[in-house]
Amino acid sequence: MTTDTVIQAEELRRGYAGGFEAVRGVTFSVTRGEVFALLGTNGAGKTSTVELLEGLAAPTAGQVRVFGLDPHTRRAEVRPRTGVMLQEGGFPSDLSVTETVRMWSGVTTGARPAAEVLELVGLAARASVRVKQLSGGERRRLDLALALLGRPEVLFLDEPTTGMDPEGRRDTWALVRELRAQGTTVLLTTHYLEEAEQLADRLAILHEGELVLSGTPEEVTATQPSRIRFTLPAGVPAARLPLELRAAADGQQVEIRTGRLQHDLGALLRWADAAGVALAGLDARHASLEEAFLEIARNRRHAGTGAPAHDDTMAGTR
Repeated sequence: MTTDTVIQAEELRRGYAGGFEAVRGVTFSVTRGEVFALLGTNGAGKTSTVELLEGLAAPTAGQVRVFGLDPHTRRAEVRPRTGVMLQEGGFPSDLSVTETVRMWSGVTTGARPAAEVLELVGLAARASVRVKQLSGGERRRLDLALALLGRPEVLFLDEPTTGMDPEGRRDTWALVRELRAQGTTVLLTTHYLEEAEQLADRLAILHEGELVLSGTPEEVTATQPSRIRFTLPAGVPAARLPLELRAAADGQQVEIRTGRLQHDLGALLRWADAAGVALAGLDARHASLEEAFLEIARNRRHAGTGAPAHDDTMAGTR
């Protein structure tokens, strides 16, 4: 574990009664001031992994270190330096927002003033409102306020923007970026893949308890082909396209999957110009994180069943 490594998981395993193993040999590290996202479908092992990192349980095998310490056996030393935002917080519904923060402050080392943390998460105007009167998105902001109360060095965010409106989500993203700039290390789990794409410096994709792919968002999306879509004019069949650009076509709708986006887009435009063909609705883009994630999950499911990983939408892949 290097001096810049804040979280280290090595061959991490977590089993439950009945022989079920939710985490199977997971290894990764997170450096200081980094946003690291754990992604996976429901049941992939994200929550079980994060609970081990938070020290809420001991691994069945392998080891986890936070600040170089075992977060389970040395929880008293690790916990004051971390902030945890759970998927669902349980608050007394009749307390006001400020009363809830002050109650939490009583068990938080070096707690920020209530007004400061509420301003930070955009709840200052709702300080006197009872918790039961908050919207779902506002309750998530309150969860975040409590996680930030002790100025944590490491922040665990579990589905932080669930229930938030688009403005609230963007505000939360801006806050996470600000925290990262200040040196806070963030471990994020989210089902919003755009969120991971926007925030994560690196990410890891889990499937059935195993880490199947990790890297920067750019490295992960680069595992999937880029896409060029367009519509040919009536009377111009896809068969007229240059041989190297032949692709899946549905009538006049054409889709090309390619690992050479710039090269093939240039070739397509040169052909269209020379042939006097107008390409309607031309759309060329690299694979998104969502597309990469879905393809990885699909391939893993097919690998588990022995079925071929066939998808008609990939018929034009080059």
